[in-house]
Amino acid sequence: MSQVSKIRVAVVFGGRSSEHAISCVTAGAVLAAIDRDRYEVLPIGIARDGRWVLAPQDQRLAIQDGRLPEVSGGGSPLALPFDPDSRGLMVVEPGKVPATLGEVDVVLPLLHGPYGEDGTIQGLLDLAGVRYVGAGVLASAVGMDKGFMKLVWQARGLPVGPYVLIGDREWRRERKRKLDEVKEQLGLAAGRAVFVKPARAGSSMGITRVADEADLEAAVETAREHDPKVVVEAAIEGREIECGVLQGLDDGPPEASLPAEVQMAGDHDFYDFETKYLDGGTRMAIPPDLPAEAIDEVRAIAAQAFEALDCEGLARVDFFHTPDGRWILNEINTMPGFTPASAFPKMWAATGLDYPSLVDRLIQTALRRSTGLR
Repeated sequence: MSQVSKIRVAVVFGGRSSEHAISCVTAGAVLAAIDRDRYEVLPIGIARDGRWVLAPQDQRLAIQDGRLPEVSGGGSPLALPFDPDSRGLMVVEPGKVPATLGEVDVVLPLLHGPYGEDGTIQGLLDLAGVRYVGAGVLASAVGMDKGFMKLVWQARGLPVGPYVLIGDREWRRERKRKLDEVKEQLGLAAGRAVFVKPARAGSSMGITRVADEADLEAAVETAREHDPKVVVEAAIEGREIECGVLQGLDDGPPEASLPAEVQMAGDHDFYDFETKYLDGGTRMAIPPDLPAEAIDEVRAIAAQAFEALDCEGLARVDFFHTPDGRWILNEINTMPGFTPASAFPKMWAATGLDYPSLVDRLIQTALRRSTGLR
């Protein structure tokens, strides 16, 4: 009897964004969980300067003593030929004839933020005719851009909080007008706090809570260090609730996990990068202490938010639950963190899908998708 060949999975991590290290930590957890009896795994790192390299199978990808991991860029350099019939990877050592690594069945792009979660690598893989886990080009781009994300949700009648967008040209030409718009429309002038965020970044990078008008301009400049487009949101009183969503099986509707409530300890003002990943300043209540009907409602809205953006594969949808019982959408992550501290795998484990089974489902879902528009 001939031996059945394994499914070849390229796990891509690192990247050029400020979320490089968290992508590495996510990849470390996935690489440890993936079924090596079923899948042949190619770990592919993208260095901070954009170089693709074949990473060591035994590379340590975890936060150690507060130190964040990264792709060194010292492995064999790789290239992806734009040939939909080959679906292969090439080793391109300087001065040598390029050597093929063979076909890849599916790519697991564990990249967070720009140049990975925003439709760029998705477009590259579509051009190459390679199947991949997660949302396509448009859904990835819209989900990454908090401005367009909110516009789409509003158009679908989904609940979104008050916000103001500040584009790069607007900031350079009409800075005072945009600052006044934030102060008046979002209530900052009346003492209501706002959150200033890069429009296209994640992992709480570049976010500032502002309660004083005098601090607004500096907060916008901080956000602009990560993205020239900025979104300013009115602070919403309420509990922070997250919900995982998976693409439905056999063309069925999307499935939502049990939600989780982010509960912060200590003196943290909000769910920032350090709180998420470094100091253990949070815990997750899964499910939250809410009535059953509220749990059902948030799961339904999460699935609607997923479909409104035409997502595929997976996403994490974040909410506020107000004291009067309303659900307000905060944002969506089309490639949520998979670190041991991340909510997404924890929520699905509580729903009945453990980590290895979750990874397996994502790969199997991707294998069934079409390539490009076919």
